Amino acid sequence: MKLLRYGQRGSEKPGILDKSGKVRDLSGHVDDIAGRNLTSAGLSKIAAINVESLPLVGEPGRLGPCVAGTGKFICVGLNYADHAAETGAAIPEEPILFMKATSAITGPNDNVIIPRKSKKTDWEVELGIVIGDEARYVSEADAMKHVAGYCLINDVSEREFQAERGGQWTKGKSADSFGPIGPWMVTRDEIADPQSLKMWLSVDGTMRQNGSAKTMIFGVAFLVHYISQFMSLQPGDIISTGTPPGVGLGMKPPVFLKAGQTIRLGIEHHLHALKDHTLGLALDLQNAFAAIDVWSQFADKLREPGFDFLQIERPIIAQVK
Repeated sequence: MKLLRYGQRGSEKPGILDKSGKVRDLSGHVDDIAGRNLTSAGLSKIAAINVESLPLVGEPGRLGPCVAGTGKFICVGLNYADHAAETGAAIPEEPILFMKATSAITGPNDNVIIPRKSKKTDWEVELGIVIGDEARYVSEADAMKHVAGYCLINDVSEREFQAERGGQWTKGKSADSFGPIGPWMVTRDEIADPQSLKMWLSVDGTMRQNGSAKTMIFGVAFLVHYISQFMSLQPGDIISTGTPPGVGLGMKPPVFLKAGQTIRLGIEHHLHALKDHTLGLALDLQNAFAAIDVWSQFADKLREPGFDFLQIERPIIAQVK
């Protein structure tokens, strides 16, 4: 299943994509894509619904964060061997964990806001894990039972705040709008091997990241197991699993985001059907300040064979003064 939330900020409604890529309204069955609805029992209840019988949403408009009520936004640093190499860092012996403030969470196509006094705002395409059943001291063998699904994350980062201002990385990761997630959560059953997923990111049409989860140092199951040894994981918690090479910081000389630029990113996902189509989202926003109807373009793209599963096009708006 592909579960999403649509509507204005703070008033999002739960939805689901049908087989033709159209949004159906789930609000008659669940209150939100959150909490108990993300547990195994909750997802089984949603899976039993006849999706084609649900009300069709003609113009969903804005897409919100694909899950709500996230209590913890946990990130894993330097978790790709090739990314660690580009930064000159040693391969971690254990996962490097840090938190991103949940106030950074925003919709997949909402504007990214460059923070006040920022000089080094950077991009990071990442695979996100959404927790379903509570996880506490789980084994690696049982860890996947606690995963509700996956989503696309741009772990937007301010490198000066992160590395040059003392303390931990959180201050460079937590500005408002630094946690776009979505456009939807794909349930665990749709992705047989998350370590095989390819991902990419471009800035203003220039490809910057083009990697694969196969170069993760610590895989999805291990991360859920490992983190649950230090804290319980609750339904709706998000784990951002790290980024492949190609971040601005790793370029020579480094390159960082500027107001007016557009980030576009995606994660491959092949369906289990014989046609092996991939589904995607590509919203053509004309500029950071226009509010235009893009859903028709989105629906057309969903029906194109060979299109990437998750894509976001996100403008960078003017820096906060």
